[in-house]
Amino acid sequence: MDFPECTYQSIKEKKLRGRYITYDHISGILNNLPANFKIEQIGESVKELPIKSVTFGKGTNRILMWSQMHGNESTTTKAVFDLINWIGTKSDLSNSILNNCTIKIIPMLNPDGAKAYTRVNANKIDLNRDAQNRSQPESKILRNCFEVYKPDFCFNLHDQRTIFNVGGTPKPATVSFLAPAFDEERSISESRAISMQLIAAMNRELQKLIPNQVGRYDDGFNPNCIGDTFQILGTPTILFEAGHYPDDYERESTRAYIFKALITALYAISTNSIGECSYEEYFKIPENNKLFYDILIKNAHKINPISYAKQDSIGILFKETIANDSIIFDPRIEKKGDLQGYYGHKTYDCLNKVNLEDLKNQPYWNIL
Repeated sequence: MDFPECTYQSIKEKKLRGRYITYDHISGILNNLPANFKIEQIGESVKELPIKSVTFGKGTNRILMWSQMHGNESTTTKAVFDLINWIGTKSDLSNSILNNCTIKIIPMLNPDGAKAYTRVNANKIDLNRDAQNRSQPESKILRNCFEVYKPDFCFNLHDQRTIFNVGGTPKPATVSFLAPAFDEERSISESRAISMQLIAAMNRELQKLIPNQVGRYDDGFNPNCIGDTFQILGTPTILFEAGHYPDDYERESTRAYIFKALITALYAISTNSIGECSYEEYFKIPENNKLFYDILIKNAHKINPISYAKQDSIGILFKETIANDSIIFDPRIEKKGDLQGYYGHKTYDCLNKVNLEDLKNQPYWNIL
């Protein structure tokens, strides 16, 4: 499959940029979608913000997607609106998907969390740990949608932190996938095998675009997670994790790769070509690891020989906070000491005089 960059730029939803995406940002877009996109309010959040779905297509393959279950994970929300715009181009590929699939998207399941830029909802509950209790209105809305719509496939859309790398490599996990387990033994049921095959298809395409930057998320079983629950119920479910791309803290590059992964999955479903990939390919995707810092400073004794021993390093992570309706990346020291084997999205070696002088001009110099 070919995804020309010029084509993507023409359908990219320009009204959605950056990391802070709230219901106010998407409501106008939803209200102005063409008539072939059916908009429904399927419930309200704890603070009575609308939770809406968008349904389109007329095919027998039914796909359910939801984004911003965690309110501060907005990259996939941008990507699904890119997808909606692309569907409207009426290309041969998009028409094929529309004719063979019916797609329902909940672009923002947790609007309260999105507004506050938090993982949890307004009652401070992680909705992705509430699949069994369904104690929250948002959890009930998603489960009711699942039971009424009866999807053949579920796409659970998330972001992951900048700490993740691919396997033991210095490559960031720009996109990660998971075929959730349905039992403690992490057995391979029919539905889980299909999830794995779809992930293998997406990985094939993404390797052409971001080689060695696709990871496999931990598949430890937790029935309180929504993906595990839907897999228990026999519906092939895929967890998408939008991660870090170099120098892309706003996740504008990553959204494009999520968009392209979505189209790849929909193409495989619409053409009944899932079987072209074996589920064994899924296990060839390296597992995620947590070996990245946003900033890694080596040989920190050159900054202060009293505070740091020779070969000590400093690992800095950014804390994301809201300021004036945008996200500020506030540097915090996460760890000091021997950080051999860790990587930095930006690395300074203080033995290098140029590196050290450059470091002195950075905003995080004052925390060292």
